[in-house]
Amino acid sequence: MHELEFDHLHVEPGENEVAWSADNVELTTVGIDIGSSTSHLMFARVHLQRLTAALSSRFVVVGRKVLWQSPILLTPYLPDYTIDTDELEGFIGGCYAYAGIDPADIDSGAVILTGEAIKRHNARAIADLFSEEAGRFVCASAGHHMECQLAAHGSGAIALSRSRTMRLLNVDIGGGTTKLALIENGTLVASAAVAVGGRLLVEDAKSGPTRIEPPMQAIAESVGITLAPGRPLSADDRARIVNRMVRLIMRMIDRRPADELTARLLVTEPWPSALANIGLDALTFSGGVAEYLYMREKRAFGDLGLELAHALSRMLAQRRDLPPIIDPGQGIRATVIGAAQFSVQISGNTIAITRPDDLPLQNLPVMTLSLDLGAAVDATAVTASCRAALAATDLTDGDGPVAFAFPWHGDPAHARLHALTAGICAAVPRTLAAGLPLILLVDGDIAMSLGRIIRNEIAPDANLIAVDGVQLKQFDYVDIGRVIDITNVVPVIIKSLLFK
Repeated sequence: MHELEFDHLHVEPGENEVAWSADNVELTTVGIDIGSSTSHLMFARVHLQRLTAALSSRFVVVGRKVLWQSPILLTPYLPDYTIDTDELEGFIGGCYAYAGIDPADIDSGAVILTGEAIKRHNARAIADLFSEEAGRFVCASAGHHMECQLAAHGSGAIALSRSRTMRLLNVDIGGGTTKLALIENGTLVASAAVAVGGRLLVEDAKSGPTRIEPPMQAIAESVGITLAPGRPLSADDRARIVNRMVRLIMRMIDRRPADELTARLLVTEPWPSALANIGLDALTFSGGVAEYLYMREKRAFGDLGLELAHALSRMLAQRRDLPPIIDPGQGIRATVIGAAQFSVQISGNTIAITRPDDLPLQNLPVMTLSLDLGAAVDATAVTASCRAALAATDLTDGDGPVAFAFPWHGDPAHARLHALTAGICAAVPRTLAAGLPLILLVDGDIAMSLGRIIRNEIAPDANLIAVDGVQLKQFDYVDIGRVIDITNVVPVIIKSLLFK
């Protein structure tokens, strides 16, 4: 996969291995997708390289290679509708053994719980299990906006948008949810998700429905149908339910205001009203239902996926006002590809870490600071911003690690940096006194300077992690991996956690 909008070098490690390693990082990653319908994983090797422009310290992805991908497993459920952790653990362990990869060889990656799987009572336990067992630095993530973004990347939709300079909408239809990502020239502009999917109802051919998810009950009731386990559905009832699902998906594609049922089924915020009249150059589809849409799959699996795809295909054919439909390249594996290949960033190499042996750190809540970084930085205002961020996230100074994130702009003069760091340290005296990690996440190349000022002038014994070159968007938690020798960088995963 090659989808870069910036200059980079095409080089291979040769005679001067040290010189090559100073500007290049290769990570073995894993993506594990535990979804409403299916579960699967993929191993990949990701190549990151320091930007050549202006001697930047920022590392960016310049290459990705799939090492091995698992077969597709129907997500196993127990009679009480919880996910069968033992069967999943056996499946994942078998995949590692078959691929010949030891968990200790994994540098980074993500376990993604998607769709209805997020709602299970044992969802957090499942995520924690696999994040601990699947490798020494794998994050457990679940969040609808994050899944929209990973599906958009993993499907190939973002690369397609960038290469053709177009605005497109990627529609990822899975077993429990439909995730939509509006992409313009390779940049994700907005995302939304609704609880409509092909496996909200699981039915045995003889005994009728064996699993009925709450969103399916709501959809059926909206067309006057009452569902019950063991009560077979007529062909007419199935068609009415499927057609209602198609109308819900089309409303999301059209970015129209949510009606009453759509509002009940939304799992994110609705589309911003400003997007309603924006034109599209193309539509792309991913997820399990896309395998039927693009005619890569013909088998039925005891759910509504096949019928949903056929009904949606008919509706799309009737809508002459829609843009062309393009196959972005990946369907059911889109999210797992995104998890393995697009969930990791690399810090800049101007970082400051006082206790590297304490890494990795996982699931750190990030507090974004609102700072006025004018010509003169007001330390008192910085302290107030830090305390407001702590209060907003219900965190107390001294209770655990503190991670502040903020953008940097302007001259890195000593007076400005000193006022900034003094203001931050004044807000967390108990954290510093207890030796708890103080994590500073900055988008500019000033982390090393911040670290030196704190250690030499403000808090000599601070347990400090100052990382730059990372870009924070809508994610709420961060994982920081071990320092990679020679390059002096760390893997960073910025993510969203959402459990019921």
